[in-house]
This record gives sequence, C-alpha cells and structure tokens, in this order.
Amino acid sequence: MRLLLIVLVISSLSGCATIPGNSGDRNLTVGTVQRDIKIGMSGAAVAEALGSPNIVSTDDDRNEVWIYDKLSSHSVESVTRGATGTLRLVEVLGPIAVSGRHQRNSSVQKTLTVIIKFDELDKVRDYSYHTSRF
Repeated sequence: MRLLLIVLVISSLSGCATIPGNSGDRNLTVGTVQRDIKIGMSGAAVAEALGSPNIVSTDDDRNEVWIYDKLSSHSVESVTRGATGTLRLVEVLGPIAVSGRHQRNSSVQKTLTVIIKFDELDKVRDYSYHTSRF
C-alpha cells in the first residue's frame, strides 16, 4: 500500500513538467490575461506579462497580431490489488485461486489560446482568449 502511494505521487508530479520553449517559465492562464493585459499597453509590457508569443503575424491592415498557444497535459495511472484467496465454487472442481488487480489511467489535456491585436502605434487594440479541456 505504501509503495502504491509513492508511485501515485511520483506519477502525478511527473505530469506537471513544462514543455521547453513554451513561453519560458511563465504561468500563462486566463487569470493572468484578464489581470495583466489592458487595451493601450505596449508590446514590451505584454511580453513582460506573458513572455514571448508562439506566433507573430499581421492582420489585413498590416498591424501585428501575437498568438500565445499553450497545451498542458496531466495523466495519472493507478493500480489497485485485491486480496488473493481461494474460491470454492463446487466441491467437485476443487479450490480455485483468485486475485484482483485493477489498473486505471486518467488523462486531462487543456488548451489556452490568446490573441493580442496591436494598432498602428504598436499598442494593444484588442485581445481575446479561448480555453478548452478534454
């Protein structure tokens, strides 16, 4: 039982690793975007708040558009074992050994896409975000 608990803790912690090259060590969340991004702020201030964008593009008016795209995964594997025992179904068949083992895998993935549009003065004109979980 103690070994099972240690395995579960290690498994759950390993699912929290960050992907190298993904906005540095910043914790990009909807809350961070709502709290830190404001209309009229400079690109430098956005980069300070969110890190470097994954994609830099332009819109129809040739103004910059920054896109942050984050994917996080968390998976847990648990194994439970039942007691080994003897089952007597029919006296003629004799004892039958039984043991129980149950394995369960659980995986959750989340995405967050943030789109920041700049005006001709390189100030934030508009921003939007979308999040999903599957």
